[in-house]
Amino acid sequence: MYEKLKKLAILLVPKKLLERYEGFFRKLISYKYRGQKYCCNICDFNLKDFAVLSNGNKLCPNCGSLPRTRRLFSIIDSEYSFKNKTVLHFSPSKAMACKLRELKAKEYVTTDFEGEFLADEKIDITQINKKDNSFDLIICYHVLEHIKDDDSAISELYRVLREGGKCFIQTPFKSGEIFENDLIQTPEDRLLHFGQNDHVRIYSVEGLIDRLSKVGFKVDRREFNSVADNHKGLKQNETVLIAQKE
Repeated sequence: MYEKLKKLAILLVPKKLLERYEGFFRKLISYKYRGQKYCCNICDFNLKDFAVLSNGNKLCPNCGSLPRTRRLFSIIDSEYSFKNKTVLHFSPSKAMACKLRELKAKEYVTTDFEGEFLADEKIDITQINKKDNSFDLIICYHVLEHIKDDDSAISELYRVLREGGKCFIQTPFKSGEIFENDLIQTPEDRLLHFGQNDHVRIYSVEGLIDRLSKVGFKVDRREFNSVADNHKGLKQNETVLIAQKE
């Protein structure tokens, strides 16, 4: 239902108008989802159910947050303080960026290279135009699987992170080894082999940890296998990597 309404809105409403009045359109769509069973921790909207997408993700119709976004904020909110911290956030959703700005970091910089998300700056993750040791916290969620030269990207993340700083990283994961093949070039082939038409590989958890460790990161692997009280609509099986610069 949600995806059908979204496609219809994209088809009928000009893009600039849709972006300008996104909040209004979301309010209209989310009305039918109102209830008390669930609560989105990004926008604090109470729901009888989340909008279930074709891939199984539970989306908040009021703000657009996904389970991985809600999980990330849950970790940050319970374990980390933004006070006096400098934060770099790659390709954040509008709702997540607004929520994190409320935490009053010393500096919160959003960036998106492809222009798909509203952001403060346009930064190439393989050549980050920031000085060494610039940030206390970096959020790099579902970015590296799009980057051909991920070795350079990982090295740059390490370079601009301060000693003791942490980088939150997540990508789609598979069991076994990392799968990548430079001969897979077309959107159709990438969709077939990597699961999305703009992905260039599928990481394994162990494989990504190995690449992070090679540049000097100490990696904390967080596994979330079940949720007893899934009031926030979180994913049942999920891995989050927290890479620290020592």
